Amino acid sequence: MPFGFYIIMAAQFFSSLADNALLVAAIAALALLDSPAWLTPMLKLFFVISYVVLAPFVGAFADALPKGHVMFISNAIKVAGCLLMLLSGHPLLAYGVVGLGAAAYSPAKYGILTEYLPHEKLVIANGWIEGLTVASIILGTVLGGMLISQALSAELLRIDIPQLDTGIDTAPEIAITVIIVFYVIAAVFNLYIPRTGIDHKPQRRNPVYLVRDFAHCLRLLWGDKLGQISLATTTLFWGAGATLQFIVLKWAEVALGYTLSQSTVLQGITAVGIAAGAVIAAKTVPLHRAVNVLPVGIAMGVITVGLIFVRDVYLAMAMMTLVGALAGFFVVPMNALLQHRGHILMGAGHSIAVQNFNENLSILGMLGVYALLIKLEFSIYTVIVLFGAFVAVTMALVRNRHQSNVRGGNMPEIPAGAPH
Repeated sequence: MPFGFYIIMAAQFFSSLADNALLVAAIAALALLDSPAWLTPMLKLFFVISYVVLAPFVGAFADALPKGHVMFISNAIKVAGCLLMLLSGHPLLAYGVVGLGAAAYSPAKYGILTEYLPHEKLVIANGWIEGLTVASIILGTVLGGMLISQALSAELLRIDIPQLDTGIDTAPEIAITVIIVFYVIAAVFNLYIPRTGIDHKPQRRNPVYLVRDFAHCLRLLWGDKLGQISLATTTLFWGAGATLQFIVLKWAEVALGYTLSQSTVLQGITAVGIAAGAVIAAKTVPLHRAVNVLPVGIAMGVITVGLIFVRDVYLAMAMMTLVGALAGFFVVPMNALLQHRGHILMGAGHSIAVQNFNENLSILGMLGVYALLIKLEFSIYTVIVLFGAFVAVTMALVRNRHQSNVRGGNMPEIPAGAPH
């Protein structure tokens, strides 16, 4: 790989690391405000709403400038969101600003690979991006938990700058300050991302045209017999994954007596399981057999319900690792199938925009329902049962739809040698 590729990877890693650490710090900031429990999942909702609302436009923005410049601007927006939180802005609003930067960042981080690398290196490059993203989720979540822990935050707050009153007096505030440093590191790497020589002029600027073109691509992918199955499963996965992130925090508090800082360890363990499942799937599931993993999604929902019986921390770790491994094993082949069909039907850029729109709309919907259940004071055990049953039943319906498509004939062909 050329040296510039590693600069791109470093920029992506530090930006994603900060995103995941900031979520934990924002949750702690809400807790300091004595906010009701149902507001906690709303953080993620405010973060992803930009992905949904701006889906037709962020691709055009990413194509209007060199990708490194787009990523730098996006990280600057994320820093602005952090500063807003430090200046006593409400955590929901501030985290929403960070989400605006993340939405603009997403198409640029994938688009730069297509511009910079030859096509024969794109598969391994995407593998590196996904691997580093999982690593950043694990390390970022754990980092956020450490920064808000009483021991480390107390030590950091003891650091005093003579003649300067920073106004940083709480664990969330010092955590956010440290997280800003990681965003700045990512922004510095952005400045050194190599120029690719591509003429960055968007083909269309008319917002009405962009919305209509996006709607056409949306209908095209949902109408494809394989595209609809892969899009439905990845949409469900990301919505369920974001919701499970908050369910685990609440469940660990109730069932294990964990603090927020301790609960983040279980989130990290789930991410380790996802990484393991993804690696196994990449080595054992060829693209033309991707739909064979659909029953794994059903099993993931059923096993999640088993959390209601767990009271031992080691059993909890084993359960979360298993759920994560099933999720990783099931989503990687389906994601590869979606990319394959999207590339054939409309091109990679439009396909990524459609995928982001659906997945983040799922996150909005599922987190909204979870927040409502918590507001209505449903027991976390009831929530887990409803969540697991929903995932299992929905995956069963998707599998039945695929079987119906097969019986109907005229299925798109996938070459047996098609890469992941």
